[in-house]
Amino acid sequence: MARGGDGTPKSEHSPLAERLNHLFAHMHPPGAPYTNAYVAEEISEGAEYGDVTLSEQYLSMLRKGRRTNPSHEVLRALAKFFAVPVGYLVGDLSQPQADRVEEELRFLAAMRDQRVRTIALRAVGLPPEVQDSLTTIISQFRQQMDLPPDPPATSGEEPHAGH
Repeated sequence: MARGGDGTPKSEHSPLAERLNHLFAHMHPPGAPYTNAYVAEEISEGAEYGDVTLSEQYLSMLRKGRRTNPSHEVLRALAKFFAVPVGYLVGDLSQPQADRVEEELRFLAAMRDQRVRTIALRAVGLPPEVQDSLTTIISQFRQQMDLPPDPPATSGEEPHAGH
């Protein structure tokens, strides 16, 4: 099976599998990514997901692209677990909507880093001109270190213009 730029399994035939693998790789608390077993158990036992029963094996098949047409209830439960719209999982969002979801996912993944959170939280409450100055300083550090002006997208794609 092909691997994505971030080392996660990538199915060339299943956008659902690619999106699920992206979420597993990037949308987890600090530490290790979620396992299929953990997500399946949380969804199957969580009242907030309705009466959805999801097995570890079925989730694995979805992530490998061996199953590509889960029920709407399973899609809704997975979307709720990862806090994304169902349309994101099935590719039913407009390009601006999809771009916004990807931007939010990159932000949440970056915020898992304690140092990034500390910098962001210390800027809260400062006047806008001071926040702008801090942004300029960070940009200068990135340039001095030969880093791109903006952090790369976690999906391996370049950030879209306008972000």
